[in-house]
Amino acid sequence: LPVVISHYHCRDRNDPELCARSLDWFEDAKSRHPVAIDAYPYTAGSSSIIPEFIGEGQPVLITWSESHPDQAGRYIADIAETWGVDVPEAARRLQPGGGIYFGNVEEDVCRLMSHPDCMIGSDGLPLLPHPHPRLWGTFPRVLGRYVRELGLVSLEEAVRRMASLPARTFGLADRGVVRPGAAADLVIFDPATVVDRATYEDPEQQSAGIDTVIVNGGVVWRDGADTGERRGRVLRREANGSGASLTDLAS
Repeated sequence: LPVVISHYHCRDRNDPELCARSLDWFEDAKSRHPVAIDAYPYTAGSSSIIPEFIGEGQPVLITWSESHPDQAGRYIADIAETWGVDVPEAARRLQPGGGIYFGNVEEDVCRLMSHPDCMIGSDGLPLLPHPHPRLWGTFPRVLGRYVRELGLVSLEEAVRRMASLPARTFGLADRGVVRPGAAADLVIFDPATVVDRATYEDPEQQSAGIDTVIVNGGVVWRDGADTGERRGRVLRREANGSGASLTDLAS
């Protein structure tokens, strides 16, 4: 069976070379088996509030809490101090809920953003009261920070890993490419100005430098505004056609 390792990030403060070693493992594995990876361009992830995941001194931003909705947008250490309890107890009181966990290091993010076989993914959840900034900023952040500012990857290569590589990996025919007969999914942006504006504290911020978004041939975004068009549809893997699945890529 083909394998996709999603959210490919490494967190071990006692082993700073873990990410580099794991990428060597990935290179070896994909030479023998169809394996793919994706990652997002941030040093923090997002998950449910799990006391066992939260250690003293680890920054965790609470994004939502059913029991204490008024605490969304605050760091758990500050909440614990306000309540006069330790961090694990604060986490238990806040359940069920979600949080942004800081623990990745920028050096490892750069490794992943520059790896030619790493797809770019966001995993942003749109219905949370305080989402992770990757919901609004993932792809402009790659284009603005890792392409233009840091020069870790070319513009064309970054777009390939956002579009055609995922489409081929998951067998989505006529997606992720610009050619006659393919689906007209296009983003028109200024490479000199495109960048994310979403932050951990204020995540629902429009990115800069994006002029127009076209989905299935219809303009859904233009000049900073939603046009009201709803052109999206469910995409299914196609066994035949121009799309290539992960299994095909192994051959």
